[in-house]
Amino acid sequence: MNLAYTLRLADDALIIGHRLSEWCGHGPILEQDIALTNTALDHLGRARSLCQYAAEQYNAATAEEKKNSFSSVAIQQLTEAGKQLTEDDIAYLRDGWDYRSLLLLEQPNIDWAFTVARAFYYDTFNYYFFSHLKNSNDTTLAAIAEKSLKEVTYHLRWSSEWVVRLGDGTDESHNRIQQAINELWQYTGEPFVMNDADNVAVSTGAGVNLADIQPLWTARIAEILQEATLTMPPAGSWMQQGGKEGRHTEHLGYILAEMQYMQRTYPGMEW
Repeated sequence: MNLAYTLRLADDALIIGHRLSEWCGHGPILEQDIALTNTALDHLGRARSLCQYAAEQYNAATAEEKKNSFSSVAIQQLTEAGKQLTEDDIAYLRDGWDYRSLLLLEQPNIDWAFTVARAFYYDTFNYYFFSHLKNSNDTTLAAIAEKSLKEVTYHLRWSSEWVVRLGDGTDESHNRIQQAINELWQYTGEPFVMNDADNVAVSTGAGVNLADIQPLWTARIAEILQEATLTMPPAGSWMQQGGKEGRHTEHLGYILAEMQYMQRTYPGMEW
C-alpha cells in the first residue's frame, strides 16, 4: 500500500481539473469552451477514482500510519472519532500542506496561450506516465491508468494542435505562446523528480520510474515545438520544485478556498 503515491496522482488530477473548469463559460469560442469543460471533467473523474482508492488505503492503515499521513485538523478529528474517510474528505478537508500536486498545475490560466502551454506540458507527461502505469502490479492503479490513457491521448492531441496553431499563426499568437512556453518551463522538471513515494512505488512494482519517461517527454515536446516554429527553452534551466512535498505557490491557497468552501461551510455534503 502506498497512500502517498495514490494521493499525489489524485491531487494532480483534482487541481488541474479545477483550473481547467475555470474556463467554463469563458472559452474563446463555444467549441473550445465545451472541449476544455469536458477535459476538466475527465481529470475530475480520475481524481474521484483516485480519492476513493486513497480513502480505502487510509481506512485500512494502522493508527500510527494514519497519524503520520495528514496534518489537517479536520481529518484528525474524523479519525479520532473512529469515522471512515470518504473521497469527499480526502478532496475537501485537507489543508494546502497536505496536497502533493505538481506546482505546474496550480499556475493561473492567465490567458489562452498559458492554458494551452500548461496543458501541453502536463498532457505529454500524462501520456507517457499512464502508458507505463497501466503495467503496475497494483490492479486498481493499473485499471485507472488504462482508462485514463484513452482520455489523455485525446488531451495530448488537443493541446499539441493548439500549440502548433498558435505558434505557426499570427505574430501575436506566436509571441503569446512562446512567452507561455518560456515562463512555465521552470515547472517542467518537478514531474520527473523521484521522491520517497515514487521510490517506494517503483520498488514494489506499483509505480513508474520517472527517469524512463523523461527522454520520451523531452523528445515529444521538442518535436511539437519545432513544428510550431517555437524555440524550446534550454535544457539546463533551473527548475522549481516542492509541490510533491507539500510546498506550494500562493495560487493553491486560492484554489482550495474556492473549491472547499461548500464542504467547509456545510459539512457532510457529497459530490
